[in-house]
Amino acid sequence: MSMENDRGSRRKVIGMVIGDAMLKTIVVEVTRLVKHVKYGKYIKRSTIYKAHDENRQARVGDKVEIIETRPLSKTKATKLVRIVEKASR
Repeated sequence: MSMENDRGSRRKVIGMVIGDAMLKTIVVEVTRLVKHVKYGKYIKRSTIYKAHDENRQARVGDKVEIIETRPLSKTKATKLVRIVEKASR
């Protein structure tokens, strides 16, 4: 049996790092498209997550994958899985 099955399904999302000033914490913005109920036009909606970055490897502008985890602090309940794409510097 693998650990992934024992722990249940945890949501994974991909977003952009918009802040890395905190110690071992990054701020990730996840953008999604939602269809307007009346007009049918697609609207951008975004959610901001604080994610745990143990090795402090993600920087502002990086595209990262984060996963749900147990609460790590008052506002932090996700952690960094991997860096999908580094920001061009």
